This record gives sequence, structure tokens and C-alpha cells, in this order.
Amino acid sequence: MGSSLKQIGLYAVLLAVGGGAGWASGYYLNPENRPASSSMSPIAIESPTEQPSQLSTVRVVERNNPNFIADAVEKVGPAVVRIDSSRTVASRVPEAFHNPLFRRFFGDDVPPSQDQQIERGTGSGFIISADGHVITNAHVVDRADRVTVTLKDGRSFDGEVVGTDPVTDVAAVKIQAVDLPSVTFGSSRDLIPGQWAIAIGNPLGLDNTVTAGIISALGRSSSQVGVPDRRVQFIQTDAAINPGNSGGPLLNDQGEVIGINTAIRANAQGLGFAIPIETGQRIAEQLFSTGRVEHPYLGIQMVDLTADVKDRLNRDEKLGLNVTATEGVLIVQVMPGAPAASAGLKAGDVILKVNQTPVTSSSEVQEQVESSQIGQALVIEINRDGQTETIEVRPSAFPVEQMG
Repeated sequence: MGSSLKQIGLYAVLLAVGGGAGWASGYYLNPENRPASSSMSPIAIESPTEQPSQLSTVRVVERNNPNFIADAVEKVGPAVVRIDSSRTVASRVPEAFHNPLFRRFFGDDVPPSQDQQIERGTGSGFIISADGHVITNAHVVDRADRVTVTLKDGRSFDGEVVGTDPVTDVAAVKIQAVDLPSVTFGSSRDLIPGQWAIAIGNPLGLDNTVTAGIISALGRSSSQVGVPDRRVQFIQTDAAINPGNSGGPLLNDQGEVIGINTAIRANAQGLGFAIPIETGQRIAEQLFSTGRVEHPYLGIQMVDLTADVKDRLNRDEKLGLNVTATEGVLIVQVMPGAPAASAGLKAGDVILKVNQTPVTSSSEVQEQVESSQIGQALVIEINRDGQTETIEVRPSAFPVEQMG
């Protein structure tokens, strides 16, 4: 099925299983065991002093402060941290070392068949509470044996990884400290392309690096970005985000955090991506509260349907579909034993609404599923063979263990 989808060049979102998150690109592995380091508005809308005759007037004023980026960085910088992680891995020694010829010359100095090595990496993060709650990317601290959090003022603390969520790539880290500087949260919901974006982090070992650009686009799906196993609608920016920036804050021109930077495209030129801060906050709150996050799961593979896609699908004999609709979200596969299969959803069904909300894209379906509750009925309206039907699906918890 997967090879068929690639052949027809479809945009697909997999809500079932994904590839390994692991120590993904964007996490800088330093083979020499040296610390390396991870990662963004020209017009402001302001409310004027209310006048008796114009109480509801809102005017747009140009930003006159040429140092607004510096001001934003000064406000947030002390709460941005470097996160150094290390883990012990077993590496196999080449069999050549066990050749009798080697033993003849080196005797007992021949290394064992397996050796222990330390892998080190560095990312960024930011403090969200004065008592030491820190947010970063999950891949920055994934499977780490030790985590060290270093503040801008030079203080270092051992970090406890409270929990990680590979589905959104968000992690929660706790350090034992009080009266710490913390960030101010903004909102990603009212962003528009073209606004200023500021990134702070520790790219390639260069601590407290600031880069600036604009918001390039909003709502980039996980598939578009190249990480279909994630459940995130990414913010795209042209502010430089490099390995080591991962987990750091993306700021607006007011110095408010609007996203969590993630360096996930090693081959990207001028493309950076960030997790919307609303997603980061929601996941972090659950991690700090319970140490884990459960995501609602249906177990379907979908594609956005158009007339052209319909024709391509119907011509592909391997898929065995007979699609009649020309718009909506087409189910191309239902995972065996998944909630969708138990409820009766089938490949070829076209999703029209989820909980009475019309959907026209896979990302909109995913958004509705993510906002649902595990075990509670999710009402899905579909078009099946030209007839409209309603099916209730009870999502289960996303099988995170299948991500690698």
C-alpha cells in the first residue's frame, strides 16, 4: 500500500503508526564528546486611548522601536537554557580484531566483542515556571542517562526528564531551583505570514544565539514537513534554526513565546519549523502532571480528495478502490484491529464531518481526533458508495510503542 501511495504522489497522513523518533535530525551528536549546542512582527496592532466618540476604534501603527528584537531577547534570554544530554550505547568491535593474527601481536589487549560508548548531544529549552519546569524537544533528551541544564548566567543543574511525548516531540524536564526567570506565553492562533519571528538557542555549540526572520507559513502538516509520525501543525519560519536550536523558543516581536523550535530538516535551506506553543503547553502540562500523554487514535490512513486524485486512485489496481466522490477526506487504509476497523470504517469511505464539523483535509480530521477523548464516541459522517452514513468510533490510546 505504501509504495502505491508514493507512486501516485499523494499527500497522506498516517494516524496509525510512524517511524522512530529517536535521536532525530535536529539533535546534534558530537563524536568528539564535546558539548555542542539547539533553536523567531514589523507592524503592531495597538488599541489607542479610548475617545468618547470612538470607543471601538482600533488603529494600526508602525513599530518605531528599531531595537525591538534586542528588547525581546533581553526579556526572554535569561529563561532560555542549554540542555546537554548523554547516553551509554553498546558498539560492536569489528571481528577483525579477534583474528588470531591480532592476538599474536596484541595478546590480551584485544578489545571485547562489545564496548560501551557515550553519545552526547546538545539542544535548547526554556523555563516556564520559577520553580524549575523546563520545556524542550523529546528528541533532545530521548533515552538520555544524564541531562544537564545550563542557564544563561552560567549556573548548571541536573535535569530530571519527567516525561517525553514522541508524537508531538515535546518533553518536560525538572530542575531543583527557585526564583528562576521564566518566559511569557503568547499565542500562535492569531499569527499571519509576514510577521516577525525571533529564535533563541544554542546552534552548533554557539550558546545564546539569536536569529530573526518572518513567519513564512502556518499549519504545515507533519507529512508536508517530512515527519508523518508526528501530530503537529507546524509554524514555518525563515529565521535560522540549526542543530542545537531544537527545543528553544520561537518569539513574536513582543518577546512572547509562540512556538518550540525544532530542527527536523537537515537539508533545509531557509526553512525552519516550530511546534505551536498551545500544543507545547498542553502536552507539557500533562507530562508534568502525570508523566505521560495519551493521544486519541483511530487507525486510518487518509488522503485529501480531489477529482484528479480520484481518477488516479481508481486507475491503481493495487488499491482496489472505486471512489465516486470528488471532495472530502478519503480513507485509503484501515489498520486491522484498530478502533476504526471495529466501528466499521472501510477503505474507500470519504469523511465529510467529524463531530458535526465539516472537514476538507486530513489535517482537519487529525485536529478533530486530537481534541476528542479516549473511549468516548466520535461521530464521523462518511460518503460510502454515494450514500451518506454516520458511524460512531471510540478512539483508543495511540500505540506510541510502535514508533520505534
